[in-house]
Amino acid sequence: MKYISTRGKAPELTFEDAMLTGLARDGGLYIPAEIPVMPKAEIAALAGLSYEEIAFRVMRPFVGDAFTDEDFAEIIQKAYAGFGHAARAPLVQLGPNDFLLELFHGPTLAFKDFAMQLIGQLFQVALSRRGERVTIVGATSGDTGSAAIEAFRGLDAVDVFILFPNGRVSEVQRRQMTTPTEANVHALALEGDFDDCQGKLKDMFNDFTFRDEVRLAGVNSINWARVLAQVVYYFSSAVSLGAPHREVSFTVPTGNFGDIFAGYIAKRMGLPIRDLVIATNQNDILHRTLETGAYTTQAVAPSISPSMDIQVSSNFERALYFAYGGDGNAVAQLMAELKEKGAFPVSQGALESLRETFSSGRVSEEETLAAIAKFHATTGEVLCPHSAIAAEVAARRGTESTPMVALATAHPAKFPDAVERACGQRPALPARMADLFEREERLTEVPNDLAALEALIRERISK
Repeated sequence: MKYISTRGKAPELTFEDAMLTGLARDGGLYIPAEIPVMPKAEIAALAGLSYEEIAFRVMRPFVGDAFTDEDFAEIIQKAYAGFGHAARAPLVQLGPNDFLLELFHGPTLAFKDFAMQLIGQLFQVALSRRGERVTIVGATSGDTGSAAIEAFRGLDAVDVFILFPNGRVSEVQRRQMTTPTEANVHALALEGDFDDCQGKLKDMFNDFTFRDEVRLAGVNSINWARVLAQVVYYFSSAVSLGAPHREVSFTVPTGNFGDIFAGYIAKRMGLPIRDLVIATNQNDILHRTLETGAYTTQAVAPSISPSMDIQVSSNFERALYFAYGGDGNAVAQLMAELKEKGAFPVSQGALESLRETFSSGRVSEEETLAAIAKFHATTGEVLCPHSAIAAEVAARRGTESTPMVALATAHPAKFPDAVERACGQRPALPARMADLFEREERLTEVPNDLAALEALIRERISK
């Protein structure tokens, strides 16, 4: 299995090299040169298997010979051993044909754990085998950072630096990043918004001297292995609802487009997905793009769903690559326009392709609060703001025969103020995290300046 860049200028890599590299050297994102298709019989055979067994069968074709079957199976077992639910990603019924996919039973109570715990184990095995050390730098709007720190803290071959927008994540999200005591993890509070953090991360990858000096690696959703891990729960949930003999639809709360792009890959693999619905908050650039055909950034408006407070959705580049028929030059041109002008037009043909695959909905702040209250009153479920946005957009479709699965991407206890404001219930943290607010914090405030960030990382990495 080979991996190619969405911009067409970087060399092909193996799965392991693409995983350890993160961003391609031409600035593009790695994708499989071919997407393997699972026959209906193989999808049907997933019914009744454990999450780990499904994960092995879904991901194995993408890994190639990077890991033996025995090693890969062991990596998967270790990745999900710390989850708090035996099903790992359980389904909860909200209505006659409406379901919630709970993705918050991992160590940091967010869907990012599904990918990050796996990547932590993959990196550990690959780097130990190579005798190498890397520096991981990530940008987060809230959940990626804590999941990365949890997955990599204490590992010998990795230093981890996480950039998050100062004052723009929830207190629980911040403390999950700033309270680990291991010396190899560093929480950096950057002055700016998430797009500033993500921009500085990409600038570091494009500074090849720095990149090579510190052996830079990335675990944001720009990393293909992140997307691959998320493909699995589309299969596990769809099969539970009757696939491949029945179509299933999904509504996904998304800002950076990685989670819903995983659903697109599942569909390309043969999973009978009818609708993939993008659910956005007030920072609705993906919704506006599908409606207007123009990707036009605006100022980020802080919200009660901060993980979606994004205007530059990195993984949308992968969707554009397929919408433009694999034309890397066209994608590179669009990304250059985005960097220069903050906007680009989507061609009519590409827009039609996107609209054939994706639909979208927008939920305002007031509607988000109302949705949390409504679902609590009608189902007893307490939803985080992101999950409520997905459930609300899903509910707007009306009555359909196709099951609709809304992705619940975070535990409500990560956003207690918003949840309490909406429904009067203040969700408690699980017992294993009950002392989170008593732990000492360790963070560094940093300017929105590339040279300063690179100097700090050089100073702190283990030699």
